Amino acid sequence: MLIRMKRASDVNPSDITPKSLYLDRRRFLKTAAVAGAGAVLGSILPPVSPVLAARGDKLPGVVKSKWNAETLGEPLTSFDAIAKYNNFYEFGTGKDDPAANAKNFQTRPWSIKVEGAVEKPGTYNLEDFIKPHALEERVYRMRCVEAWSMVVPWVGISLAGVIKHFGPKADAKYVAFETLLDPKQMPGQNRRVLKWPYKEGLRIDEAMNPLAILAVGLYGEVIPNQNGAPIRLVTPWKYGFKSIKSIVAMRFQADQPATAWNESAPREYGFYSNVNPTVDHPRWSQAKERRIGDFLKRPTLMFNGYQEEVAQLYAGMDLRKNY
Repeated sequence: MLIRMKRASDVNPSDITPKSLYLDRRRFLKTAAVAGAGAVLGSILPPVSPVLAARGDKLPGVVKSKWNAETLGEPLTSFDAIAKYNNFYEFGTGKDDPAANAKNFQTRPWSIKVEGAVEKPGTYNLEDFIKPHALEERVYRMRCVEAWSMVVPWVGISLAGVIKHFGPKADAKYVAFETLLDPKQMPGQNRRVLKWPYKEGLRIDEAMNPLAILAVGLYGEVIPNQNGAPIRLVTPWKYGFKSIKSIVAMRFQADQPATAWNESAPREYGFYSNVNPTVDHPRWSQAKERRIGDFLKRPTLMFNGYQEEVAQLYAGMDLRKNY
């Protein structure tokens, strides 16, 4: 199989947000966060629904989380770079294919099926799925498996909060996710690159980690189609390995779920794949990464820099064997 790849360094330095604009954006977000502090979608619906808003519209009621640009101490990757350089095989294998092929992808109406070992199973429209939870902006380091990285200001809801809301039963040891299957809208699904629909899964304690979110926005706006609209998984210590997009189903189950890349390339993608500089992917080293817009590479951080938050999840595990 030939996969057309584009080097991270091919993104022009001019794509990176100028410092002055970045500071202006941060001041705006700070003001908006103060004005909207404590707003929760479940209590008072905002004037513009985050689900019904058009792509590119500002998301209302977004609160600033403790994971922000100031505490991270790294400049954000520009919106253009994030929106134009993607892995989303449902829309093509090239990094620029998703932006080109997802323009007319219809994300409304949208529903998510919740099933399995859970107290509140059912099919929920996206509005009701999001409504009980606060929208937060979270700035995360994102390091992809092919050794390119970004700093992304996601807007999303806590995955732990979603799981608690639906009430997993005692035998729910894992949560599985599934992407929309629609080859007419998603031309990449007409090719046998992967076994469709795309599937992903987490152990329940991984899914409950405070870092894990379901993202619905980017840079304070409705998430672009090519970035996983209308709702996608973000696990920053596993980015590139566990990043399922356009989610239509969540299933709580006792057994470890099958995942798309593990089914297609089990030697390359294990269930517990993490950003780990000491364990190389068979075709790429994880030791270093190139931040989009940079010329030189930098050392990759263990668990993408989130070791303090997630290392306990893998205590006693051989992370080379359990890759």
